[in-house]
Formats: sequence, C-alpha cells, structure tokens
Amino acid sequence: MADGRALDEVVAFTRDLIRIDTTNRGGGEGNERGAAEYAAARLAEAGLEPVIVEKAPNRSNVVARLEGTDPSAPALLVHGHLDVVPAEAADWTVDPFSGEVDADGMLWGRGAIDMKGMDAMMLAAVRSWAREGVRPRRSIVFAFVADEEASAEYGSRFLAEQHADLFAGCTEGVSESGGFTFHSGGMRIYPIAAGERGTAWLELTARGRAGHGSKKSPDNAVVKLAGAVARIGAHEWPLRVTPVVEAAVTELAALHGVEPDFADLSGLGEAAQLVEATLRNSANPTVLEAGYKVNVVPEHARAEVDGRVVPGGDAEFEATMDELCGPDVAWRYAHRDRPLTAPVDSPTFAAMRAAVKKHDPEGHPVPFCMSGGTDAKQFSRLGITGYGFSPLALPPEFGYGKLAHGVDERVPVEGLRFGLRVLDDFLLNA
Repeated sequence: MADGRALDEVVAFTRDLIRIDTTNRGGGEGNERGAAEYAAARLAEAGLEPVIVEKAPNRSNVVARLEGTDPSAPALLVHGHLDVVPAEAADWTVDPFSGEVDADGMLWGRGAIDMKGMDAMMLAAVRSWAREGVRPRRSIVFAFVADEEASAEYGSRFLAEQHADLFAGCTEGVSESGGFTFHSGGMRIYPIAAGERGTAWLELTARGRAGHGSKKSPDNAVVKLAGAVARIGAHEWPLRVTPVVEAAVTELAALHGVEPDFADLSGLGEAAQLVEATLRNSANPTVLEAGYKVNVVPEHARAEVDGRVVPGGDAEFEATMDELCGPDVAWRYAHRDRPLTAPVDSPTFAAMRAAVKKHDPEGHPVPFCMSGGTDAKQFSRLGITGYGFSPLALPPEFGYGKLAHGVDERVPVEGLRFGLRVLDDFLLNA
C-alpha cells in the first residue's frame, strides 16, 4: 500500500509537472523534454533504468520496465501522456501553469486532470514500492509519452512503430479516462473504460465552375458543399449497441432501478452522459473554407468533419458518408484510428473493480466505452488490449469532462491521494 511519503509525493509531483509547460498546439509544435527528464529522474531514483526516445528534438518519451515477481505472467503497460492542450492565462482564475494549491485543497493547473495527476501517481507508486521493498506480480512497463493531444506521431505511434521492443510481453495496458467518480442518483459511480470509438477525421471537397457573383451559377462549389455539410449535420445515426455499451447500460440501469432501454436513457439520470455518445456513430462538421471575394463564385470549397465510429461500425460509417456527400462532394480520411474494445469479464477488469471497491466500498465501478480516443489506439497495434483507468475521487460539483481541456482545470488534493491508493492496489494485485 502507498506509504505516507507517496501520498505527499503524488501532490508534489503533480505540481512540479504542471509547472513544466508542455503545451501541444498541434502541427508538430510541442516540447515535452523537461517533463520527460523530470519523470526519468524520479524513476531512476527508484532504481529503474528509464530511457528517453525522441522522433524529433524535444518531443520526448520515457519508458522504463519493472520486473515482476512472476516471470510467467504477461506484462502490463501503464502509460500517461506528458503534453497538455493550450490554456489562455487571461481566461483562468489562476496562472494555468502555477500548480497552485488553494485553501480548499484544490490543485490548479493545466494537466491537473488530463493527465499529469496520473503521471504523478505512476511515479509515486513505483517509488513507494522501492522504499518498501515490494514488487508487483506482473512486470510493468511505465511509459510517459508525447503528443497525445495531437496526432500521437511523436509519441505512442512513434513508440509502437519504432520501439516495439520496449513493450515486449505486454498484453494489456491502462491509461486515462476511467476510474474517476461520477455522481448520479446519490450514488458514486466509477466508470472503467473498456473501449473507445474510432477516430474518423474527414476532409470534404467540392468543385464547380468559377464565375461572376452577379450571374447565375448552376455549378457552384459552395452550394454543393453546403448541402452535404447540412445533410451530415442533420443525419440521425441509428443505434449500434456494442457489447461494452450493452454491459454499461445494463449495470447502470440496475443501479438506478430501471429496465435497460437503449433508445431512452432518461431512467439513468446523470449517468446517461456516460453512454449516450457511444450508442452510435457520429459526424460533426467543424471547419468550412471557400471563396476569396464576395463577387466571385469560387471553383472549389472544402470542409472538415469530426467523425467517430463505434467498434464494428466502419462499413456503416463509410456507406453513410457516401450517401450524404452524394456525387458532387468527395470525402477522404484526413486522420483515422481504429475503434477499440476490451473484455469486461477479464481478470484485469475484475482487479480494477476490486481496487475501487476496496477504497470506496459504497462506490459502483461499471464498464463504459469512451466517446473519444487515447494512446491505447496506437499501442493496440502491438496487440495490447487497452483499458481506461486513472482513478480519481471527485466531489459532486465536479465534472471530469468539464474540467479536462477546460478553463480552471483543477483537482482535489485528496482526490489525487485516493487515486494513488487505488492505482497502487490495482497494480500490485493485477
């Protein structure tokens, strides 16, 4: 069990990591080097031999392996990203890179939840084991990666493609977006991710005949594109219930004392938020570009669409996009990552449930599928089954989804300590 020093270190490490600005603005612009060196130093102090690898200067990843007590057991990957999304200081109550702890015990800063708090838990746990002279049953590979908040090109994708040897023997992995407290109907629910929708970012293009804006324009690229965008935005995607979402709705319905109804989630109260986005594919138009002067009909127009695909929903998604775009608008994948699914009846999932119940006996761990994606998509290329489990205790007025990437991101100090206890218990017993 995490010792008292570890409970202090998890807070100190979170603050230190927040103060290292690792903003990722996309397009290759980022710098995780300082945070990577910090994590490597803490691991080395615990007797591990971390390596730092980079695809480009300062886009740094740290990987270290701790041998378990059972060499016959498959290894476990525990990974967290070091980069954070941008934060505009003028919009925040405090400096987003201050790591300030206020009088109410809240630790403020970009990355407090997503996900430098989890990085700190990983560091604090392994250091506690070194002091206590204990090791987990399974060998554990710890990875602190770059570029999760963009394309993963400099982070997990690079590691999976160029440094697969560092993850030899790993069959399962755990990372962000699961194990946090979600309040519904007076209950504390802990959703544990066992799946992710796939990413399908699209570029749409339409071509027509350029001409004078004062004349009739039957071959207008803007009109063609606008029609397709409107159809996509208005489309009602059909239900596609995957096994993980079925398990989630079934367990949540039982907790709320109602029968499972996938078409009507109102009986689940606030917990409907955990599953409503993962019951179907989706496509949201997000970018429009066309024209250069008001009296000129442009010859081309383009749009971008954020598509998300449930496991098994790829064929439906592509056929639907063909239909909605029609013959006058072409679409292509600008970025695509696979959907993921993981078994909810595995020993590893059971160990996560047990760790939550041990430290919150009145809590209710349940499976769910993430609407977005994580680095688990890239590590799945190595045959690693991914779960979302970065435990965190949050009070009712907090919303994990509202604070991650949001203004005034912050986390309760005691919530971090709870998370460390749960993660430590899980890792030692997985």
